[in-house]
Parts: sequence; C-alpha cells; structure tokens
Amino acid sequence: MKNFARHTAAPAMALCLLATLAPQQASARSTLGWGPCPDGDGGLGMECAALRVPVDWSRPGGRKITLMLGRLAADRQGNGAVLVNFGAGAPGIMALRDHFSGSFTDLRHDMDIVTWDPRGYTNGLSTPLPCQIRSRPDPPLPRDQAGFDEIAARNRAVADECRDPDPALFDSIGSATHARDMEAIRKALGGSRLNFYMGSYGGAFGQAYARLFPHGIRTMVLDGTGNMTHPEREHLARARDSEQRMRRFVTWCASESSCVLRGRDIPRLWQAVVARANRTPLETSRGPLDGYTLQERLAAALLWAGPQPTPGPAGWLTDWPRIAEAIADADRGDGSGFAAVPGLAGPAPDIVACQDMPRHKNYAALAATLATLRRLVPNTGTGGTTAGRLGCLGYPTPVTFPGGPLPQDVPPLLGVGTWGDFPATNRVIEQVRGSVSIYHDGPGHELYISGNACVTRHVNTYFLSRALPESGTRC
Repeated sequence: MKNFARHTAAPAMALCLLATLAPQQASARSTLGWGPCPDGDGGLGMECAALRVPVDWSRPGGRKITLMLGRLAADRQGNGAVLVNFGAGAPGIMALRDHFSGSFTDLRHDMDIVTWDPRGYTNGLSTPLPCQIRSRPDPPLPRDQAGFDEIAARNRAVADECRDPDPALFDSIGSATHARDMEAIRKALGGSRLNFYMGSYGGAFGQAYARLFPHGIRTMVLDGTGNMTHPEREHLARARDSEQRMRRFVTWCASESSCVLRGRDIPRLWQAVVARANRTPLETSRGPLDGYTLQERLAAALLWAGPQPTPGPAGWLTDWPRIAEAIADADRGDGSGFAAVPGLAGPAPDIVACQDMPRHKNYAALAATLATLRRLVPNTGTGGTTAGRLGCLGYPTPVTFPGGPLPQDVPPLLGVGTWGDFPATNRVIEQVRGSVSIYHDGPGHELYISGNACVTRHVNTYFLSRALPESGTRC
C-alpha cells in the first residue's frame, strides 16, 4: 500500500513509557497451543495455533471446523493482545506476516499481535469453502420485474454451485458468525477484555462483535469502514457524502484557471449529460455508459482522486483536472474518460457482504430507492452506496447481520478515516459516548497500516493506555 501524509514517528521509548502507565490486564491462561505456522514465520517469529469452533454457533455441540490463528508475540508480556482483521477476503496470517507486520513494530514491544484466517476463505489456512464465487461485473439495471427476476435467478444459480457442496459452512460466512468466532478467540486467549484493530470490511466484523459482545471489548479501532448499523438510512448518508465531494470539486474548479470547466455551471451541465445518457448511452471502447453508470463512475473518480487536484496514475481518472476534462468530453458525447475508473470494475458482492447487507425484494423496491437517491442527490445519484448493487439479488442465504445502533455499554472507540472513509466510519464511532475519530484530508484506505505516523502514534497510545486523542484530531 502507498504511504499517505507521513508525520513525525512516535519514538519507541515513548510507547514503552505509556506501557508502564497503562492499566495492566489481568493475566489469564490461554488454551491455545502455539507452534510453527504451516507456511513459515516470514523471519518474524510468527507462531500459529488451531482453534476448533462449531460450524453453526446455534448448535455448539455439532460439527466443528478449524480456525487458524497467527501471533507475533510481544517482547514484554502483560499488556494483552490486539486482534487484527484487515478486511473481507484478506487471510489475516499471510497479510500480517507478508505485508503489514511493520505497522505493528512499536506496538509489538508491549502487546501480542494476533490475527486469524476467517472461516470459508479459500486463500487462508482455516477450514475453506469447497469453492469460490468469482468476482463478476454487475449486470445493467433491470427495467422491470422480469429483468429483476432474471438477475436474481442468475445470481442464485452461481451461489448454489458454491453452496451445494457444504450448505452449513456456506450459510455461516456472514459477519455475525465471524463475530462469534472472534469471541471464541478472545476466550481462547484467556478471557480478558480484548483489543481490536478492524480495518476496511473488517469493521463490519467489529460492529457485529460490538453488538453481540460489548463486554468483550477493551479497545477497538475501526479504520476506514462502512456504517453497518443502519443500512437503509446509510444509503442516503453515503450518497450525500459523494455529493459533498462533488461540491468541493466544483468550488475548486471555480477558482482554478487550469480547470476546463471554469466559469460554467458544472452541476447543471453534468445533470444534462446524465439525462441525455439515460436516453442514449454514451459509447466507449469498453461499452456504453448510461446516466446511472456515469453518476457511479463520477462518484468513484472523486473518491479515488482525493481532496486535492494532484496527479494520479496514468490512464486512470484519479485527479481533478482530468475529471473536469472527462465531464467536458461527456458533454460533447465522448464518455471515454469515464470508461476506466479504478475500483469500479463492478465485482459482485462477495458471500460475506451478501449475508450482511439487506437486498431489494423486488423491482419496485429497487426502483423506488434509486429514484429517491437521484432526486435528493442529483449529481452522483447512487454513487458511493450499495443501493444499486445487484450481485446479491436472489441470494440463497438470509441476511444475518445484527443491525441497529451500537449498545451504550460499548467502551469508547477510536475511528480513523480518509476523505473517502471518514464520514461513514465516524457515523459508527459517534454512536458510542466518549469515542473519537481521526480525519486525514487525503486519499487512501486503512491509514494505520499505510504508514501514516500520526495515526500510528494515536492508535498505539489508545491501545496501550485507552487514552484517546482530542476530538477533531487530524493527521
């Protein structure tokens, strides 16, 4: 990952001092048998342990599966452990060992860094599914119930191919089950309140855990995550986040001589482009783009570009001057500037998300949601939301995420977010009294493991002493 906005690093000596001031957690006996990892320790001294858990937590005496855990043991014992997840699809052991161990170098002096490969992942060391649903583009939006049913049937057929060999395991891949696995890990580590670093979609695991096991938390960091607590309300909130980024872009263009749209009414121009594309999609070398797709891609381009007009990778629409040029070209009938937007290849939601996120029951519900967002957020529409995602329609397993606000007995949390991540992450954090979020006014994702030294300092202090930064802290 790229490093964003480096700041002065916190000296290791300061962290050691914090450790001496931190309330010591009660020592407890772990039931895990740590030993060599099946595929090596990466020269880091990583140890692994197997934990047996029920495939179905409602039947604890039934069939068991294996969770494989990895640990970077602390130099000095007595300050507990941090349980780490980097996001859905990322096997924790490989990710920690091969990519992100350096992010925990200072913290590891005083705390064990523990991770696990979530159940079902075919690229991890825990019990895997016998198959994998591969990413595939979302289909075009349906125009009626028949089109909706066709998409649902196609999705169901793909999912059933993966589900049929092991329905019980397939049906247990949602964040609620991962939270129960996390609680089993906490108990196996000795039963003390645990510290959690939950990055990206791992924040969904963290929110599910906070809903189900608030008394198991000592500290929890949510780094660049979405708000899972009010999914229906969150569609509109995330859409408004995209619209806010659009307004900041428009303000920049109005005062920037290099912006090709300077002096023009950009929102009015863009809405006219979208309306025309809805009637006659813009042709590009990668296929036609209708108005819905243009709005989604503009939202994604602004998200990736960040809040400054700095150059992005060649060939990608990731900086403000090129976004302005792409809008101007689209106004002339050329949509090629929006043909390649990073992060918007259209992968179908994976099996974790399909068990977490509510999905539309019929075409009327889908159309009503899209119409509402387009009316209230006229420039970016559903961009930045999952409202128009169609990969979970017809899914064979019900939604199991324990939605609703976080309990009031959750201890103060720490949120971390970039210009794209922060609003949704903060909507989770602000539900818990005494919690604080750190904002980084730039692009990126998972700042703690991306090398932001300011974030690292605040996160490590919080883990060691439970001391939070001041409200409104920026890194």
